Amino acid sequence: MSPRSGRSLVLVVVLCLFMTAHCKFPTLDHIKPKASDKAQGRAVVELLKRLLGNRSTEFIVSVNRSLSNDSLDVCELRSTKNNKIVATGSSGVALASGIYNYMKYFCNCHVSWSGDQLDLPRPLPKLTGVLRINTPHRFRYYQNVCTFSYSSVWWDWPRWEREIDWMALNGINLPLAFTGQEALWQEVYRALGLNQSEIEEFFSGPAFLAWNRMGNMFKFGGPLPQSWHVTQLYLQFKILERMRAFGMIPVLPAFSGNIPKGILRLYPAANVTRLGPWAQFNCSFSCSYILDPRDPLFLQIGSLYLSQVVKQFGTDHIYNTDTFNEMTPPSSDPAYLSAVSRSVFASMTAVDPQAIWLMQGWLFFSDAAFWKPNQIQALLHGVPLGRMIVLDLFAETEPIFSYTESFYGQPFIWCMLNNFGGNSGFFGTVESINSGPFKALNFPNSTMVGIGMTPEGIEQNPVMYELMSELAWRKEPVNLSKWASLYAIRRYGSTQENLTAAWVLLFASVYNCTVPHYRNHNHSPLVRRPSFHMNGGRWYDPADLYKAWKLIIEAAPSLMSKETFRYDLVDVTRQVLQVLTTSFYQDIADAFQQQKLPELLVAGGVLVYDILPELNRLLNSDRNFLLGTWLERARSLGLDEKEAQLYDMNARNQLTLWGPSGEILDYASKEWGGLMEDYYAQRWGLFVNMLVECLNSGQPFKQDTFNQAAFQVEKGFVYNGRKYPTKPQGDTYEIAHRIFLKYYPQALKRL
Repeated sequence: MSPRSGRSLVLVVVLCLFMTAHCKFPTLDHIKPKASDKAQGRAVVELLKRLLGNRSTEFIVSVNRSLSNDSLDVCELRSTKNNKIVATGSSGVALASGIYNYMKYFCNCHVSWSGDQLDLPRPLPKLTGVLRINTPHRFRYYQNVCTFSYSSVWWDWPRWEREIDWMALNGINLPLAFTGQEALWQEVYRALGLNQSEIEEFFSGPAFLAWNRMGNMFKFGGPLPQSWHVTQLYLQFKILERMRAFGMIPVLPAFSGNIPKGILRLYPAANVTRLGPWAQFNCSFSCSYILDPRDPLFLQIGSLYLSQVVKQFGTDHIYNTDTFNEMTPPSSDPAYLSAVSRSVFASMTAVDPQAIWLMQGWLFFSDAAFWKPNQIQALLHGVPLGRMIVLDLFAETEPIFSYTESFYGQPFIWCMLNNFGGNSGFFGTVESINSGPFKALNFPNSTMVGIGMTPEGIEQNPVMYELMSELAWRKEPVNLSKWASLYAIRRYGSTQENLTAAWVLLFASVYNCTVPHYRNHNHSPLVRRPSFHMNGGRWYDPADLYKAWKLIIEAAPSLMSKETFRYDLVDVTRQVLQVLTTSFYQDIADAFQQQKLPELLVAGGVLVYDILPELNRLLNSDRNFLLGTWLERARSLGLDEKEAQLYDMNARNQLTLWGPSGEILDYASKEWGGLMEDYYAQRWGLFVNMLVECLNSGQPFKQDTFNQAAFQVEKGFVYNGRKYPTKPQGDTYEIAHRIFLKYYPQALKRL
């Protein structure tokens, strides 16, 4: 290639990039905040009051949408003579995230799920000139359809308010708003002629609604009480009002074709396919009924539902629905797949001619054997270019845009998934997320219109979400070790070198998974049903974790008043004990294989009678690691004891059996106080005892026999009715320090 043609190619790429954000998708021009500038400014004033109390008056804030001339958010901040900060943003979200940027980098402050560190300097640090913060990304998306079941299912309004504040501070302007949709579906089904028992047979319990909505399962954990519909609807109104006040664009649900069996009674001639079983469930709770989008009834039900959604919830014109989520379509014919997406989209535009379909791109990854280029292109091209936005859902590990020519021209959002099932455990892919979005933006003919965070569950690994949301406002990758050092300083409000060194170590190891195609399900034997086929799933050198642990323990005495520090002290100690559990499991397995009873008794005894009880005590000492809180929130939503018990069963089952008989066993595992003692430790005790009996009697170990006994323990936990503490117990430092003195030498020896 001649140098000249090389230059012209560069020019074309640059032009394409320019067009992507600006004029390539005029179809997205109508997507704008509904609230007035004044209303958005007021929302930020209220947010600052909640966050900073009296000191919020030191910020003079306003929204002026003309600050941005190209729909890309911007915020400008400057100091006044009397030590106040004047901030103007192109939207409420731009304003809030600009102020948070100032608070992070000029005041060393921090806001997270696990506590805030808000020691604002007095007076506020001065800015020289104007600090201008802007983003190259039109959309900053947040949430996953599963988050509503794994994390926010039991939330009340104060918890939602806190989360929406967090979204605004972190620049989120495209959040999923899926709460309360069953109340509207119930109205639609009644209008179509379904009776109450047919509706109750369809909805799953609250903890499983995400998969009911996606057509994976029905009925399990139900029936949904009427009071549930009322409280969720009330919440959704408040959620939408607040999101819109900040200038966010809430994404609302649309119809995917998943229907109750009762529809067949009313429309026996409808073109309905019954799918096969999903994820080990049998057909009493899965094998959903899917209405063919080409059937006229699809348009009727879809538009009936969406008109209810728009009437009750208002609209910002973006709707999410997912056809074929973890389910194989009945035909791979491209013409069929195009017709499907065309019909799904038609049911949206029949109600809202300006509709944009937001679709999760998960299906292309989870069923890659089916979704070949022709099939992907057919599905995507059933919708006019620019009227669909695809979420590249797991782009940090399995990007789809790169082998689909940027989703064959449809706009897409580069997303970090990072977490499955809301599992505890450190995990991150910092190198990948630090470079991935920039590579995607510079990809030939890139159609990228945003950056997103799509965790299945939240409230762990807060560092990953802070980094990811900040990258949306960066022009180039950050220096990771420098970023980690500054994170430590603002998270704890301390410049102790121990802490910055610890975070640099964590960033270079446990937070930097570079194993290709790695999926972060907590694989630790600690939270899995014991067997001889367990794999610890480690992508880092534990020596780095132990060094960080030592540094954090040494810094602890002077920092125990900080909630953020106490949380991390528990979290890093928990991670170490998780690694040690794998090591002791190895000893148990080796001793059994070599028929060494004394060694088996020692390794098994240490694990069951010391490590796990110590871990339980540690977790019980911090409010963020309590099973009791999860269960209390669930029970508190019940109007009477019967409803409270239903929610309690839902809450316990999701964490453990995930189904009536362990269909998705331990997928949503959590390392929480109470759960550690009455669930994980009980199973390990049973396993060690059975191995000891086998060696004593000379009988072989039978996994099936053990599984049956373990199932009784698991089921026993779901129905034990025990109340768990909702307030922390014990002194975190004392417990963590004792564990350190006991197990740090042991940990080094086992490297």
